[in-house]
Amino acid sequence: MTPGDEAITCPFDYSKALDFDPALADLMARDSLARIRLPYGDADAWLVTGFDGVRQVTTDHRFSRAGIIGTDYPRLTPEPIVSPESINVMDPPHSSRVRHLASQAFTPQHAEAMRGTIARLADDLLDEMAARGQPADLVRHLSDPFPRQTIFHLLSIPRDDWPRMQEYVHQLLATGPETRETAAKAKAELRSYFGALIEQRRRTPGKDLISAMAAAREGDDVLDDQELTVMALTLTLSGQDTVTCQISNIAYLLLSRPELMERLRDRPESLTGVLEELLRYIPFRKGVGIPRVAREDIEMDGARIRAGDFVHVSYLTANRDPGRFPDPHAIDLDRPSAPHMTFGWGGHRCIAVPLAMTELEVAFGRLLERFPTLRLAVPPEEVRWDTETIRRFPLELPVGW
Repeated sequence: MTPGDEAITCPFDYSKALDFDPALADLMARDSLARIRLPYGDADAWLVTGFDGVRQVTTDHRFSRAGIIGTDYPRLTPEPIVSPESINVMDPPHSSRVRHLASQAFTPQHAEAMRGTIARLADDLLDEMAARGQPADLVRHLSDPFPRQTIFHLLSIPRDDWPRMQEYVHQLLATGPETRETAAKAKAELRSYFGALIEQRRRTPGKDLISAMAAAREGDDVLDDQELTVMALTLTLSGQDTVTCQISNIAYLLLSRPELMERLRDRPESLTGVLEELLRYIPFRKGVGIPRVAREDIEMDGARIRAGDFVHVSYLTANRDPGRFPDPHAIDLDRPSAPHMTFGWGGHRCIAVPLAMTELEVAFGRLLERFPTLRLAVPPEEVRWDTETIRRFPLELPVGW
C-alpha cells in the first residue's frame, strides 16, 4: 500500500431498508482503489468496486484466498465465519478439484429433480399460513423456515435437530464484539455434528446431498471426510442464509412497489427474469465478505497493490456499475440479460446457484398463485430491519390478502 495514504474507516453497518449504503456509493465514485479499515483484523485492505475490477480479482491467480489462512484478516465479524479448510479459502487447483466433485450434486438437472420436493415444503408452509389467518408474518411463515427446511431436508438432518442447527447459524453470523466466543463454539459444534453425520452416511448412504457428494468421483478421486464436513457446513450457512434473506427482500420490494407485483401478476412467465433483476439490485449483505491476498506487486485501477496486501471486492458495487448495467440504481424488469455477481464470480461463485434459483422460483411462484391479492399489512416505512448481522433483511413482513 502506498505510504501516507489514510485508510477510510468502514463499519459497513448501514441497514436502512434496501437503500444502498452511502459509504459504498462514495467508494464507488473514487478515481482509484481505496484503502479501507474494517471493524476487525490487524490490517487495512484495498477495496475493488467496479465490475471489471472485481472480475479480475476473482479470476486472477495472483490474488489468493488461501493466503488469508492463519492471519487476522480484515473483516466485519469478530470470529471469522469461514473455516480454514473451506472451499471458500482454497486456491486452484485444489479448489477446482473440490468444486468439480461437489458440483456434481448441484447440476440444473438435479435441482429440477428436487423441484417437486421443494414445492411440497413450500405448499405445507403456505397451507399453515392460510390456516392461521391474516395478518400473517411472511418471514415467520415462509422466508425463514422454507430455505432452512429445504436444506435440512436435502441434507437429511433429523427434524429434532433443526432448532439447534438454526441457532448455531445465527450465532455464527452475528457481528457484535461480545459474540466472538459464542460464534467460535457454534462453528465447532456444527463441524462436530457434520463429522458424525458423514461417518453415518458413509456406512449407510441415502438419497440426500451428503450421500450424493460422498458418491461424487472423478476416476479414483473423491471428497474426503473433512472436505465433506466443511461442504456440509458451508451449505448449511449459505444454503439457508442467502435464500432466506432474498425471499424476504424480494417480497418486500414486490409488496412495496405495486408496479413490480403487477408485472408478475400479468406475466407470471417472466418470474425468472424478474428474480434475476431484483437479485442484481438488492444489497443483500453489509459491506464485503472474504478478502484475498496479493501474491505479488500488481498495478490496478490507479493503485499499486503490493505482495501481501489484503484485497476486498464488493459484489454489491459491481452489481451497480453503470458501465455494466445502464441506470444501475433503477429496477428495470426489461433490462437485457447480463450475469450479475450476487452469487459471486469466478472460482468462488456459489456452486448451489441452481438449487437457490429453484427455491426462489418455487417460493414466489407458489406464493403469488396461492395469494394473488397479497399486500403489506403495515406501511413500508414501519417494517423493521436486521441490524445485528452482516445480512440485509426485514425482521418481519406483516401481510394480508
